[in-house]
Amino acid sequence: MALKLAVLISGRGSNLAAILRGIDAGSCAAHVALVLSDRPGAPGLELARERGIATAVVRLQDHPDRAAWDRALAERAAEAEPELIVLAGFMRLLGPAFLERFPQRVINVHPALLPLFPGKAGPADAIAAGMRVSGCSVHVVDSGVDTGPVIAQAAVPILPDDDAERLHARIQRVEHVLLPRVIDAIARGAVTLGPELCVHAPPDPASTLYSLE
Repeated sequence: MALKLAVLISGRGSNLAAILRGIDAGSCAAHVALVLSDRPGAPGLELARERGIATAVVRLQDHPDRAAWDRALAERAAEAEPELIVLAGFMRLLGPAFLERFPQRVINVHPALLPLFPGKAGPADAIAAGMRVSGCSVHVVDSGVDTGPVIAQAAVPILPDDDAERLHARIQRVEHVLLPRVIDAIARGAVTLGPELCVHAPPDPASTLYSLE
C-alpha cells in the first residue's frame, strides 16, 4: 500500500519532483497528500497544484512567535493524516510541537555526509575543509540540527574546480535518486522508523540504500 506523505518545501521543489517521478514510475510506493511550505512564493507549490495535490502555506511572520508557528504547522500537516513527513528543501528548523506530533515520522535530506557538515552550508563547508568526497544523507529528524539517525547516504566526489554551487548541484542530482528510494524502503518495510531505527537488508541485492551505481 502506498505510504501517505506530507512534503515540506521552501523553494523550487526539485526533490518533490523527484518523489513524484518515482511514484509515476512505480519505484516509490507513496502518495503525496499535501505539500506544505513556509513561503507562499515557493515554486514547488505550483508543481503540486499542477498535479492536483493539496497545498498550504504557514508563514512564520503570521504568528506571534516561533512556537506558535510550529504548532500551526503541525496542525496543518496533521489535517492530511500523513504516515510520513518528508522535508525536501525545507529551510526552517522544526520545533517541539511538530516533532512531538509526529514522533519518528519526519525525515530530511541533507547535502553532506552526516555527521560531517550539518547546517545550511554543507557543500561549502566540505570544500573549505579540504574534503575529496561529499554526498548526501537521508536522516530521521530530531531536535538538533541534522543530528538524527542516518538512514542512508550516497557519496559524491569533490572535483578540483568545484565551488559550493557546482558541488551542491551534483549532490542534488544524487538526492533525487536517494530520497525516493528511502521513502520506498520505508513503505515496503525495508526500513523501520521508531525509537530504534532499523535498516533491514533490501530484498533486491542489486538495490542498495547506501550507494548509487
